[in-house]
Parts: sequence; structure tokens; C-alpha cells
Amino acid sequence: MKKLLFVIALITSFSTFGQDVTDIKYTSTNKGKIFVYWGGNRETYSKSDITFTGEDYNFTLENVPAHDKPKGWHIDYFNPARMTIPQTNFKLGYFISDHYNISIGVDHMKYVMHQNVPVTISGSYPNAGNYGEVLPNSQVLLTEEFLTFEHTDGLNYINTEITRFDDVSKLLHLPNTDKFQVNTVVGAGFGLLYPKTNAKVFDKPRYDDFHVSGWGTGIKAGLNFTFFKHFFIQTELKGGYINMQDIRTTGSTNDKASQDFLFLQKIIVIGGIFRI
Repeated sequence: MKKLLFVIALITSFSTFGQDVTDIKYTSTNKGKIFVYWGGNRETYSKSDITFTGEDYNFTLENVPAHDKPKGWHIDYFNPARMTIPQTNFKLGYFISDHYNISIGVDHMKYVMHQNVPVTISGSYPNAGNYGEVLPNSQVLLTEEFLTFEHTDGLNYINTEITRFDDVSKLLHLPNTDKFQVNTVVGAGFGLLYPKTNAKVFDKPRYDDFHVSGWGTGIKAGLNFTFFKHFFIQTELKGGYINMQDIRTTGSTNDKASQDFLFLQKIIVIGGIFRI
């Protein structure tokens, strides 16, 4: 009888263990998974003071406004030959625990200084008034002859982030998280700015080249919608600070600009998540 009871208990234990394993959902744990995503963004920028220096000039434009350069819904987001034309976001990450992941990526933003708006100026430069720019009260008009200034290929923020990931499906009464799962995303990061600045200062030749120009930092929050274990759509709001003190503006290393400003990104991406 004792041997029979022992065998029954053993069989029951294995049966229970097998049932528990079967019931474990793929999406219930994240540690050891990798993910990758790709998508687009829209940006908003604060006004900034931009200082331009060179051998014979040193002046600051105050409270300069800027805007992004959206492509809209377009096939270029998925055309390998034209992927850098839209404003894009790429990320590759790894879950170090069920709730935290670390990642590296590029936020390919675009920054365009407003043209033909008046701004206050301080400092000096040669041939003032020859570019249709001089206004009363220490102001200038940002004519194209005087200055064009944009980071349009782009304002590349190469960053690393740490993000907390929480499944909130049960709060929404979703019973099977392997078919559909909703997660909250909250994170922070920092990185380098590697813009390709398109600038033309006075009558100097236009300059357009990549250059490490400064650093940035940001925080984000969003929602992740995972479908059938491995595929997801993610939306994020990311705000941050950019400081660039070494922006190349001409072919001469003596010419440069500096600025710092706040940014806000509205991001939507698609991606995949897999266990390695």
C-alpha cells in the first residue's frame, strides 16, 4: 500500500508539473529576449541661441525658431536606398531581466532653422547689410543670402537607453497574453550627436558633412502592443536636451556654430522580439 501511494503521488507531481509548464505563456517572461524596431517620428524644438564664430566674425542669434522636415506616410521608410530621407528611429535591445532592457539605437531627426523671420543679434560680422538682413533694434532677417542652417541628414542622436517594461494586459482583462499583450514602456538614455549639418554662412560655399558635434539625453514613456508572441507596434513620447558646441558650418575648421535646445519626439515603430 505504501509503495502504491508513493507511485500515485509521484505520477500526480509529474502531471502537475507538466500542466504548469504548459500553462506558462511565452510573453510572461522577457529575460534573455532580444528585440529590434524601426519606425518614424515627428519633432518639436524649443527656440535656441546659435553662436557662429570664424576668423573674422563672432555673433549670436537669439531665440531662433526651428521645425522638423516630415516625409509623411511613405514607402521610403522601407526602401533600403532611401531610408535616411524620412525621420526615423532604429533600436536594438536585450532584456537583462523580465522588466528591464538595455538598447542602442539612432534617432534620425531633422532640424531646420526658420527662414525670413526676424531675430535679435549680438556681435559682429563683415559686410553687414549686404545680405538683405539688417533690421532696426539690433535685429536681422534670416534671409537665405545671410544664413541657411539645418541638420537634415540629419540631427542624428546615437543613444543607449535603459527601459522598464511592464505587462498591463490583466488590468485590461485580456486572458491570453500570447495572442495579444499590452505593455507600458518608461525609460531614459544618453548619447552623442552626429549631425550632417547643411549650412551656408554669408557668401561662403555651402557645407554639408557628418561631424560629432555634441551630446544629448532624454526620457520617454509609451505603450507596446505585442501580437502573437513575436511582433509589436510601439508608440512613444520622448523628450530631451541636446547640446552641440562643435557644429561644422564651412569647409574651414575655424568656422563653427554652437547651440543647445530641448526636443520632443512623437514616435511610432514596428518590431520583433525573440528569445536567444
